[in-house]
This record gives sequence, C-alpha cells and structure tokens, in this order.
Amino acid sequence: MPEDQLNVGASVIELRQGDITTVSADAIVNAANSSLLGGGGVDGAIHRAGGPAILEDCRRIVARIGRLPAGQAVITTGGRLPARHVIHTVGPVWQGGGSREAETLASCYAGSMELARQHGLAHVVFPSISTGIYGYPVEKAAPVALAAVRDFLVRHGAPARVGFMLYDPHTYQAYASALRALAAASGGIR
Repeated sequence: MPEDQLNVGASVIELRQGDITTVSADAIVNAANSSLLGGGGVDGAIHRAGGPAILEDCRRIVARIGRLPAGQAVITTGGRLPARHVIHTVGPVWQGGGSREAETLASCYAGSMELARQHGLAHVVFPSISTGIYGYPVEKAAPVALAAVRDFLVRHGAPARVGFMLYDPHTYQAYASALRALAAASGGIR
C-alpha cells in the first residue's frame, strides 16, 4: 500500500498501515491511560514490546505528578522497542462530541509534538488516539489529529517527519480521506 503524505514547509506528514511497535523512529506515541501502567490495545502492545524499562519510567513519572490528565503528554525511554522514546498521552473518552473531546484530542497531538520538539526529535509516529476502547469515531478523530499536527508544524517547523501508523484498513482509510481533505483545503501545503 503506498504511503499518503503531505508536505508542510520542510516537514512531512506520512500515513502507513501496520504495527506501531515495529517502527524505528525517534519516538512513537502511546495512547495511554491516565495511570501510565499499561493497559489494552496500543498501550498494552507498547508496554509488552518495550519491556520493563518503560514501566519503570512511567512509575517514576506517576510518583512525581500523579495520574496523567487527558490531553497531556510525558516522555519515557523506548526500552526494547526500535523507537528510542515513547511519548505517552491520554486521549479523551468519547461522550458524543459535546464534552470538548475534539479540543482534548488536539491537545494530545500538540502536546506530544511539543515534547518531541523540546527533545530535538526529528521523527515521531502516532497511532490513532482514542479511537479504540475510548470510542472516539475514527472519521471524526482523523481530521482533528491531522489538523493539530499540521497546525503545529506550520507554527514550529519541527519535527521534520510525523508519521501515523494505523493498525487496520478502516482506520487507514479514514486518515487517508482526512489527509486528502486537509491537503485540498490547504492548497496542498508546501
């Protein structure tokens, strides 16, 4: 399957389908729960593949700050993952769209991008945050995610490469459609 991508200044947003735990990048993003202690879906897969070093870092963070609120992000080692770091962010639980879910979701992406920028990371890869057990409809989440990343890149020009590793064909297609719409609305962003 060919990659879909969008250039934003000197940066690029790329879409791929596959398993985020296999990605070699400066950082992958974990759709975490607020305890940061692992769970199901992407969160559990990242903790299993990355090993105990990620959990140890998460425990230190929780001891310092407590539970991570939705919309915020923290960074840990990548442990045994091919990615050097994991950025953990807690997405919103879908409640029908009237509880600031889009704002919180956009904050997940922007906060993760800011951590990547602060740490000098050039390549970050996201999953589709909140569209699993948290119930956010992927057709609504994809435009929010892509616009948040695009807006961050327009303002800051970094990281140079932002990927979305999307687990299944349905999620990939929702993001591909949203990326095409974003490109059309933005005049193809260069």
